[in-house]
Amino acid sequence: MIVLGVAIAGALGAPARYLLERAVTRAHPSSFPWGTFAVNVSGSFALGLLAGLVLAQGWPGDAQTLLGTGFLGAYTTFSTFAYETVRRAEEGATGVAVAYAVGSIGVGVAAAAAGLVVAGSW
Repeated sequence: MIVLGVAIAGALGAPARYLLERAVTRAHPSSFPWGTFAVNVSGSFALGLLAGLVLAQGWPGDAQTLLGTGFLGAYTTFSTFAYETVRRAEEGATGVAVAYAVGSIGVGVAAAAAGLVVAGSW
């Protein structure tokens, strides 16, 4: 039953990612991939929050599996992050590629930590 739940959650996470990425990209057209950045940072925050709720608030581990693996696994996108970073570098926009890579990792880790703090586990 948990496998079906993960599949359903993933089926919801992927279109949520697409819609947010498109909306942000339309609102902020730039050589910097703001859409994917927004998706991955918000997903990092949500995963930190979820982990904190499981650790500190006693949420069931199944919630972490369904929402973390299912929804957020489909919502966030490391492959697009990697592709966009390499693509910028190949196009000669090395500064943008480096800023995107370092910024995504740094802000993503900070967002996950903020999620843990909000959940009361840190």
